[in-house]
Amino acid sequence: MKLTYGIPAALAALVVLACAPLFVGPYWLGLLIGLAGYVTLASAWALFSGRTGYVSLATVAFFGIGAYTVAVLSEAMPYPVVLLVAAGIGLGVALLVGLATLRLEGVYFVVFSFGLAELVRQLVTWYETSINGTLGRYIFLDFGPEHIYWQLLALAVVTLLLTWWIGRSRLGLALKVIADDETVASHIGINIAWTKITLFAVSAVIMTLVGAIQSPRWTYVEPAIVFNPTVSFMTLIMALFGGAGRLWGPALGAIPLFLLFEWLSANFPDHYSILLGLLFIIIVFLLPRGVVGLFDDRFGTRRAEVQPAASGEGAGK
Repeated sequence: MKLTYGIPAALAALVVLACAPLFVGPYWLGLLIGLAGYVTLASAWALFSGRTGYVSLATVAFFGIGAYTVAVLSEAMPYPVVLLVAAGIGLGVALLVGLATLRLEGVYFVVFSFGLAELVRQLVTWYETSINGTLGRYIFLDFGPEHIYWQLLALAVVTLLLTWWIGRSRLGLALKVIADDETVASHIGINIAWTKITLFAVSAVIMTLVGAIQSPRWTYVEPAIVFNPTVSFMTLIMALFGGAGRLWGPALGAIPLFLLFEWLSANFPDHYSILLGLLFIIIVFLLPRGVVGLFDDRFGTRRAEVQPAASGEGAGK
């Protein structure tokens, strides 16, 4: 029944979202662009971190790489080719970082991932000021905000489908074993390093494409804009709030939190970072498995209580 009604409902929602730019104004279209971007980022983050337990703060590193690739190459190459180049660069960086660091665990990986984002930002800043002679670049592409939105919406759909497929593939089964016990996983023949690197690379490529697709929205790009660490923290909070281990969890967490963040940044610009930190602490303590996990815990317990009672009635008859 869930599958019967779920697919038509999802397709109907997708059609409505795809047609939204035809009926909404510039302000709401801007909100839809930001929302689609963060839904994709949160889902991509959960694709790796939600399944392995490796908390990554490197989201903005790949996001910024994608944005700057478009800024540098948009006048020299066709736009589709630029996206492919951006994805290739993100893939290369992810493989290099994965091979070097995915043996780290716990807080060490968190610190390294945050340091990676800062390192990339500083390298781009040094190159722009010392080699290029300017701090930022202009992006002039011949399409409007609705085209950016449609690209991000398509990427979000691909990310969700990919998450669904991985969850039902051998790779997903291997990840479940690794998350439970890496020692057991290695003893039964699972290549732990290859599995982690593969998923980290897929997640990184999606994040890179989000930055590449969104970059024309700003027209002018500089390191402070596209390498803002707030992107990493917001992505993390959204994924955790919804439930990083569930298919729809990150998307469901991104929608209300993005709207809340927009309201907070507009009404409390001087206290925005403090409120963001407080919200993160609240989510970690009160919703460790996210809203979807809390919903499953409550209603799953009720179903478990009803089923034995039904079984008992059947036995009595």
